[in-house]
Amino acid sequence: MEFVAIDVETANPDVASICQVGLALYRDGGLVEEWKAYIDPEAHFSGMNIAVHGIDEVKVAGCPTLPEVSDTIRRFLDDRVSLSHTGFDRASIRQAFDRYALTHPRCTWLDSAKVVRRTWVEFSRRGYGLGNVCAHLGYTYGAHDALEDAKAAAHVFHAAVERTGLDIEGWLERVTQPIGAAHGAPRTRRWRGPRSAGRRIEP
Repeated sequence: MEFVAIDVETANPDVASICQVGLALYRDGGLVEEWKAYIDPEAHFSGMNIAVHGIDEVKVAGCPTLPEVSDTIRRFLDDRVSLSHTGFDRASIRQAFDRYALTHPRCTWLDSAKVVRRTWVEFSRRGYGLGNVCAHLGYTYGAHDALEDAKAAAHVFHAAVERTGLDIEGWLERVTQPIGAAHGAPRTRRWRGPRSAGRRIEP
């Protein structure tokens, strides 16, 4: 089983304003390679964001811009499953790469928050933030450091694999199903016909 866990921090509310990236490559349950970099977002820093992660203009002074590290990001992500906690990091990578007209990483995304919601019933509706879940699992890490957050997401995913017995392919399928569905159950979707507000089962 191989995947890359990724996390990013941003300079301001614009998700494209990446100021730090953390990547951790796992194979067969073990950490194989890790990489972290501060990024000059070429954008202003919001006081609210600085208060969260402690990264500011001084810390990124002289650091590379996203185009200068894009090859490294793609080397980690291309042709692999890319794990992030919630869709924020996926959206951030997509929009930041679009901002510079860069080729997107060629990967399959897996949201570890969706994994959590389908693994632990107590987190199915609320409380599935990374810090809260890690506290539940007894895993301590330095929150809001991109590499630390990426490794925490990986730890959560490994815990879910151990608890459920699903491998990464199984989870790629499971996260497309409703939270309460048993593994392998048919997916349901809202039927949007002109006069129907019911639900139907896909074949």
